[in-house]
Amino acid sequence: MERDNNEITIKRQADLLNVNRTSVYRPSQEKSESEENVQIMHQIDEIYMKHPYFGYRRMTRFLRDRGFEVNRKRVRRLMQHMGLEAIYPKPNLSKRFHAKYVRPYLLRGLTINRPNQVWGIDITYLRMGKGFMYLFNIIDWYSRKVIDYELSSTLEKGFVLRCLKRAFSRCKPEIMNSDQGSHFTNAEYLELLEKEGVKVSMDGKGRATDNSRTERYFRSLKYECIFLNEYEDPRALRKGIVRYVQFYNQERPHQSLK
Repeated sequence: MERDNNEITIKRQADLLNVNRTSVYRPSQEKSESEENVQIMHQIDEIYMKHPYFGYRRMTRFLRDRGFEVNRKRVRRLMQHMGLEAIYPKPNLSKRFHAKYVRPYLLRGLTINRPNQVWGIDITYLRMGKGFMYLFNIIDWYSRKVIDYELSSTLEKGFVLRCLKRAFSRCKPEIMNSDQGSHFTNAEYLELLEKEGVKVSMDGKGRATDNSRTERYFRSLKYECIFLNEYEDPRALRKGIVRYVQFYNQERPHQSLK
């Protein structure tokens, strides 16, 4: 990219290259990972999909068994960079920095029997041949339809809010369910949902089953699309996801829906 190009703006260059414009303006804040670390992150992603209860200690042991010379400190940093956290009950919620933004889980015992009653949202790491991106996804819990999604090269919260606003311009759920990640335990997210008249529900800390429908979609996406194709760049990844979402929404059989 050329910052001083007089003919093509930074925004247009970012659109042509399919990269997030905000990450272009702040390159110093994004620490690039070495090729070795990216390969380790790919391995972590595969292991985590099978064993989401693995913390950095057991993850380190698995990686060593696969031939990677890593220590716990390195694995913990990479898992944090990927936005991964072991799923198990964690105490002292009241001491967490974002505790004032946490909301109760509203779906326990609720019968979900119509579209746009409950939407589930989450973020996952997507690997490419020589890099990675993050996917924010909105899925309707009744119809299993992917409502919208957004890809980003960083974990900044802007791409989450942008996707939500786009989805709300078409329709809105009664309840929005998420985990207690930093993207959803912040004032901007809660203010947006309050403005749109959407109730906020959040998973219990460490409870994988609370957002199970969204997690199952991520698992299907990775095993049926991402892991099989090893997309080389963001453009190829975007095209692959477009194809998969169309297949998932229109053709793929869903046993729960008969």
